Parts: sequence; structure tokens; C-alpha cells
Amino acid sequence: MADKCSEGLLNGAVPGEQSKQDKSVKRGNWGNQIEFVLTSVGYAVGLGNVWRFPYLCYRNGGGAFMFPYFIMLVFCGIPLFFMELSFGQFASQGCLGVWRVSPMFKGVGYGMMVVSTYIGIYYNVVICIAFYYFFVSMTRVLPWTYCSNSWNTPDCVSVLDRNNVTHLFNSTQKRTSPSEEYWRMYVLKLSDDIGNLGEVRLPLLGCLGVSWVVVFLCLIKGVKSSGKVVYFTATFPYVVLTILFVRGITLEGALTGIMYYLTPQWDKILEAKVWGDAASQIFYSLGCAWGGLITMASYNKFHNNCYRDSIIISITNCATSVYAGFVIFSILGFMANHLGVDISKVADHGPGLAFVAYPEALTLLPISPLWSILFFFMLILLGLGTQFCLLETLVTAIVDEVGNEWIIRRKTFVTLGVAVAGFLLGVPLTTQAGIYWLLLMDNYAASFSLVVISCIMCVAIMYIYGHRSYFKDIEMMLGFPPPLFFQICWRFISPAIIFFILVFTVIQYRPISYNDYVYPTWAISIGFLMALSSVICIPIYAIYKVCRSEGDTLLQRLKNATKVSKDWGPALPEHRSGRYAPALSPSTESHLEVQPLQPEKGRSEGAAASPVQGSNGSAHSQDSRL
Repeated sequence: MADKCSEGLLNGAVPGEQSKQDKSVKRGNWGNQIEFVLTSVGYAVGLGNVWRFPYLCYRNGGGAFMFPYFIMLVFCGIPLFFMELSFGQFASQGCLGVWRVSPMFKGVGYGMMVVSTYIGIYYNVVICIAFYYFFVSMTRVLPWTYCSNSWNTPDCVSVLDRNNVTHLFNSTQKRTSPSEEYWRMYVLKLSDDIGNLGEVRLPLLGCLGVSWVVVFLCLIKGVKSSGKVVYFTATFPYVVLTILFVRGITLEGALTGIMYYLTPQWDKILEAKVWGDAASQIFYSLGCAWGGLITMASYNKFHNNCYRDSIIISITNCATSVYAGFVIFSILGFMANHLGVDISKVADHGPGLAFVAYPEALTLLPISPLWSILFFFMLILLGLGTQFCLLETLVTAIVDEVGNEWIIRRKTFVTLGVAVAGFLLGVPLTTQAGIYWLLLMDNYAASFSLVVISCIMCVAIMYIYGHRSYFKDIEMMLGFPPPLFFQICWRFISPAIIFFILVFTVIQYRPISYNDYVYPTWAISIGFLMALSSVICIPIYAIYKVCRSEGDTLLQRLKNATKVSKDWGPALPEHRSGRYAPALSPSTESHLEVQPLQPEKGRSEGAAASPVQGSNGSAHSQDSRL
């Protein structure tokens, strides 16, 4: 009985009253809160945690980099994460529907959709390459172990040929590893120019189809199905990381690699580049401004404690990055010790780490195919966790925008349509020039545009909608206002850090290159167009909305365009109390007065004036519905 009363209070009811419905039958909800947390962890923890953070850390002062990294996490990462989760949860809408809060800024939601589309296209291509390596690792000897294959060149020297490779590392003579030649000459059959697409690599195309089928099947029933899948996809990577970590630290030279990763160079803390890299890594790693956080939170129950969730997920994400560094550098330290060279000679990042450096190090281990299978299976799961949310973001935005019963019942077909479109758009990335296009999209499509989108979102919520109104919304939802620290961060500190990231990105900009290949001007221009295509949605929609708004002067039109929509607020009628309560006409009130024999209405009126308890156990008062 006590449990039932407690549940009723959490849902906004009082003891003795039937518990209010806290589930959206129309849109659906997470099966339980663990599903949401695991999905969000899977979304935030992606390939960048493994192949980007460890390299950034050792390049920017080792352990000293941790200091600016965690400073940026506290003052920018967690506040932005909490803002997006609370934004989506309060309105129970995707990245388009939430902009009822200030309709003129709906272009921000369209910008998020464009960014998620770009990332979703190329991210699944990376997953498909991991699938390919996973399948080819099921053999007695890894195909990139020796230089005796048909695709190898005379410059190829295996790390197993210890004497020759050490001599080559310490001289100016050119040396290529069998893993690098396998990657360039066999897997990619890399062309000489981004414009020379060549043939479609059929093995990669087949793996791309497999990866899209897996994503579709996991999302076939929306969050109902993906919420079950994440019990495995979000947790098993930690099992694999731990297995690889235990294996790594038992190797000779592993401690040297870990020390190289962690040893602080305190003088680097004074460099602006280190702080810029820390801020950028936090921002991009947590997935802010992609639309995924808003989308995932929109399937939460209204009174869920998203404040607690945002702290748990953000810290888990950053701890995973640090942990992955131990796994990577223990193996690289072992390889450097085996070759008798400095770790900087073997360290790499991005696809070069995942598909060249680390696989090469694995060939030195006994039973190397087993470790390779585990490593690439971990990459697949890390990628899928992010990909689920990217696809769900697009599907949810489309379904919420149309909003009628017909499309809600056919959400599975919308998911299928988006998956098929993503597969077709990813086909050019499986050609011989595909890696050039993949890196172009990674460097431009989701770089400074995310920073601009996030900055405008902060300004729109805090200064256009109004920070006081938003704080009241959160208090109504959680039972307590956001802590003072978050209020200050949202209004001043986080936007300032975002602006710093934007300035840093512009100052540090260098034209993209891949190894020795320098991208032509026309390709870089396409990259900038991709970046602008998401940002340009914001002014275009704002102009459209102002033109369609009522008013005799431009100022009146602007006011009407930014004015809160009548539909803004909690999605379920049970939660629309206080200033969101529906206004009743006099005739309705008199009707209610002459109908005293309807106990449900009488009780609900009494309950509306009663204290409501938030998910943290603190009570707050609610105004009467009438």
C-alpha cells in the first residue's frame, strides 16, 4: 500500500486518489529508467572515446590535460547536457516539436536534423568497416600479419621481423606496415584523388547493408525495442575494454605506454590550444546539439529526475574516455617496447588507430585473432549505440512534426524509409575514394555548425523564452528548481565557453589532409557548404516565421514570432497545471458546479491544489486547474 501511495505522489496525485497517468500512450515511453540511462550512455560513448581522446591526452600534456578536461566538463559539458535533457523531457517532443517554446527558432531543430543526417550517413560506414574487420578476423592468422600477400609492396616490413623494422624506424628509410598496406591496398583500394571514385568496394557495401539492417531491426519498434537492445550494446563494450585492459597491462612495456599517456607536462596548461582541445572534446563527445539528447529525453516520464541522469551519464562518458586510454596505450607501449622505438612513432588517432596501429599491435599477441575479434566487436557496439540515437532523432522529428494517428501507426515504415535513404547515401563512401569523403564529412559537417547551434539554443531558452520561466518549468517537472550553479552556467558561463570554442575552432583551422594527400579547393568548398547547410536553416526559418506572423511593424512581427506557442508545455493533460492549465469558459465552470455527483472531477480539483512531490522527494505546490 505504501508503494502505491508513493507512486501516486510521484505522478502528481495525492493519497486516496487514483494515480495520475505518467505514460504517453500515443508516443510511448522507456520501459524503465535504466533503459534511458543505458541508451544515453551508448549515445554519448562512441568511437571518439577510443580513437580520439587518448591521442589528444598524450599530445596535450598527458595527465595535465585532465585538469582543463574536467574543468570544461563541469562548467560546460554537464550544464549543456542537463539543459537538453530537461528541454526534451518537459515538452515530450523531438528536436522540432520543442521549439513551440519560441517558434522563430525552429530552424535550430532543422539544423540538428541536418547534422544528425550527415553524421548518421558516415558513422554507419565506419561501423561497416569495423564489421568487415570483425569478419576477416575469424581466421587462424590475421591477414595483416605478414608481407607475403599479393597486395604488399617491397617497402612492407612486419613488426614480427623485429631486427629489420627497428632499423627502419630509427632511420630515414621508408617503411610501411602490413596492416597499413592491408587497409590502403586491399580494404579500401584507395584511389589517388577524392574526385576519382573508382569502383564500389563490394565487401564494404555488403557490410554497410548488414549494419543498416541491424540498426533498423533494433529500432523496429522505436524505444520499446532499442531500450531492450541497449542492455547488451551499452554494457558489453565495458566487458571487452576490461578484458583488453587486463591483457594489456600484463605485457612488457605496457607501463611505459601508460606513463607516456598520463605523465603530466604542466607547462602545457598555459597553452590556449590545450584548453581549446579540452573544451571541443567535451562538447563533441557528449553529443550536444545533435538533437539526440532532446529526443531520448522526450520518451521519459514527466517527473523523471533528469538532473541526476545528466550527471551520471556525463561522468560515465568522460571516465570511459580515460579508461580507454589505458587500454590503447598499454598495447601501444608493448609494441614500442618490442620494436625498441619511442611511443610517438607508433601512436595514432582516428581511423589510423582503429584500423592500422592497434590491429598491427594485436598481431604480436598470442591468439591474435581472438583479441582482434573482441576489439572490433567493441567498436561495432560503440558505434551502434550512437547510431541508434541518430536514426531515432530523425524518425521522431518526422513523426512528431506530422503528428497524426496515421503516421504514428506507421512509424516502423518511417524508420525503414530513413534507413534505406541512409544506406543509399552511404554507398559513395564505400568507393575507392570513400575514406576521403568520410573524413571530409567528419571534419566539416559536424564541427563549428554544432557550436553555433548550441550557442543559439542557449540564447533562445535563457534570453528569448526567459530564464525565470524555464527555471519554473524545471521546478514544476522535478519538484525543485535547477541548482544555482546551473542557473549561472546556463546564463553566462556555458555560452561564453561555447563562444570560446567557436573562436578557437576558427583560429586553429587548417585545411584538411589525409596522410600525404592534400584536399583540393573544390572539395574543401563542399565541406564548408555541408557545414553551412545546417546553420543556414536557422536564419531561413526565422525569416519565414517573421513573414508569416501577424503585426503591422517588423517589431510586432518579431514579438509574435518569438512568443510562446499555445501548445508549449507538458504533453499530457495531467501535467498541465498552474500557468499551463487549460482556461475554462464560464459555461464550463457552471456545468462543473451543477454536476457534484461526478467524483473524479471533484477529486482532481482537490488534487490540483495539493502539493506535488518531485522525483527527488521534495514537495512543491500547484495552482488549481480552475
